[in-house]
Amino acid sequence: MAQATSIGTSTLAIDGGEPVRTTLLPYGHQSIEKADIDAVVEVLRSDWLTTGPKVAEFEEAFAARVGAAHAVSFSSGTAALHAAAFTAGLTSGDEAITTPLTFAATANCVLYQCATPVFADVTADTLNLDPEQVTNRISARTRAILPVDYAGHPAELKAILEIAQRHGLIVIEDACHALGAEYQGKSVGSLADMTVFSFHPVKHITTGEGGMVATSNPQFAVTLRRFRNHGISTDARQRQSAGQWQYEMVLLGFNYRLPDLVCALGLQQLKKLESNLARRREIAEYYAAAFHDVPGVILPTVRSEVYPAWHLYPIRLDLDKLTADRAQIFRALRAENIGVNVHYIPVYLHPYYRDRFGYKGGEFPVAEAGYARLISLPMFHGMSGRDVEDVIAAVKKVMHHYAR
Repeated sequence: MAQATSIGTSTLAIDGGEPVRTTLLPYGHQSIEKADIDAVVEVLRSDWLTTGPKVAEFEEAFAARVGAAHAVSFSSGTAALHAAAFTAGLTSGDEAITTPLTFAATANCVLYQCATPVFADVTADTLNLDPEQVTNRISARTRAILPVDYAGHPAELKAILEIAQRHGLIVIEDACHALGAEYQGKSVGSLADMTVFSFHPVKHITTGEGGMVATSNPQFAVTLRRFRNHGISTDARQRQSAGQWQYEMVLLGFNYRLPDLVCALGLQQLKKLESNLARRREIAEYYAAAFHDVPGVILPTVRSEVYPAWHLYPIRLDLDKLTADRAQIFRALRAENIGVNVHYIPVYLHPYYRDRFGYKGGEFPVAEAGYARLISLPMFHGMSGRDVEDVIAAVKKVMHHYAR
């Protein structure tokens, strides 16, 4: 209690006081070591900078880690989502159901196929797609469901897969937050028809930009590989190995290939996944212990059947216990040099979706209520003990100041 009083009487940096940190701590950041750099340099000195042996090595190692028969790499998580939507057969007149509380790419990949994203509201605890709401949104035009593992907490996959099976739908799991997470004892990547991952710098491992689709459907894997290579049925290395020049374009694809250069980085990063996950989970435990009795802070929910990967650490504000709104709390934490963020503006509230589909706001009240209270605290495996302490000190300082 004495500590809380001391924190509460400290002058906030936003009001002219001394900030907790002298430099900004970002909400996420990559960790690159000498072994990562050496792996990339080795490929720079090799014969193959793209479509070479490191691509297959990375894909095979990744598939083994997530428990899938196949993994197909892409130039970004967005490209991977697009490829999955294509492979699911989405086309004009079709619909796919997804969550509004996600990065826009999850819904955009449906639009890329000239299909329509249909949003369903989220559950109040995890902010993941609500299976009951999914059922209510199914129509004769529904072809796929795209659950998102928000913040690294797996969606309610059992119920969603059962719904999909009853209605003959394909499940594309957006697990860009959830590499290394588990659901009912099984690895994320081994459950859905296709599971999409991202290797952006703020994720659990990075290739700079990059993505992957994991699947155990062999025909899906074939289509995914063709789609990322202009729709061509073979790649350059396969033709060289066979001593052939002829190639055939069999579908309309894109150049979504992930080069050997960054696959080498991905292979090296994958070796550190377990330690990266362990550190993120350790930070989450520190946060939970520190904030459980801080006024106005609602901790993220972890359901009993999951083992989250903690891409984000999103707290929610209990605004009834605070004299400030989310915007003021955000600014105050930023002034303390804590690089908080907000994930996410509901997709349908973006101007493009409002203009194209006529959304006015209020359509998905649980998602909107969550968004209005969300703040993502720094969460990345490279955080030092001092970094974690600074976040805790700043949150306590700000929240005690604005407590009713």
